[in-house]
Amino acid sequence: MSKTTNTSETVTDQGRLQQIVVFKLGQEEYGLTIDQIREVVITPTITRLPQTPLYIKGVSNIRGNVIAILNLEEKFQLTKSAESITRADKTFTLVIESDEYKMGILVYEVPNTLSISSASIENSVFMNDHQSEQSYITGIVKLDKRLIVMIDIFKVIQDKDTQKVLTGQQI
Repeated sequence: MSKTTNTSETVTDQGRLQQIVVFKLGQEEYGLTIDQIREVVITPTITRLPQTPLYIKGVSNIRGNVIAILNLEEKFQLTKSAESITRADKTFTLVIESDEYKMGILVYEVPNTLSISSASIENSVFMNDHQSEQSYITGIVKLDKRLIVMIDIFKVIQDKDTQKVLTGQQI
C-alpha cells in the first residue's frame, strides 16, 4: 500500500522501514539516509575558493557555520538537468554534518522524504566492489517504475581533494 503527500511518500512492504531523502542529479534520482542530513536550506551566497576542484562550488555561511558547498552533478560528471540550467539562481542545500565534516550538497529541486522498506533496496555485486570509484553506492531502491540510487555521502567525500577543502588544508 502506498500513501502520497505533498512532501513525502510512505511505502509499506515487508521489512524494516527507513527514511531517505530523495533528490535529482542530472536525469536520475539519488537518495541519502535521513541520518546523513542535518537540514535543507535555500542556498545562501556561495563564495568561490581558488585552486579547488570545479565540483566544489565554494563556501557559504549557513546558520553561523562556514561550510563547503559541493555539486554532485559535476563530481559524478552527469549531464546537467533542465532544473540545474534554468534554476541555477534558486537552489537548495542539503546540509551534511558528521564529527569530521560540515558541508552542503547543492540540489535544484526541493528534495522529498520517503519511508521505504529494506526489502525495496537492491544490493548488487558491483556495488560491493570497494576498489571501484563507485563504492559510494549502497544500493538501488526499486519503487514502482522509479529507481533511486542510494549513496553514502561520507564515502563520496573521501577523495583527497575534497577532504583537503573540508578540513582546511592546502590543495
